[in-house]
Amino acid sequence: MADATTSRPSETGTAELISNLKSDRLWLLRQIDAGRWAQWRLDLAALERELGQLLDQLSDSDSSADA
Repeated sequence: MADATTSRPSETGTAELISNLKSDRLWLLRQIDAGRWAQWRLDLAALERELGQLLDQLSDSDSSADA
């Protein structure tokens, strides 16, 4: 039987994962803006946008769960 303490590590892990993904997205965006990997610019920009949308959805669902 699970209690409230068993869900804490999962929540912490999820928050850490989201934070890491946000940092990675920012790094990727800066690399694209700096002109790195010009041959993959369009694909990387699309990946960055999709990652942003995913993170926005996660933030929205997390906010809904807190309410």
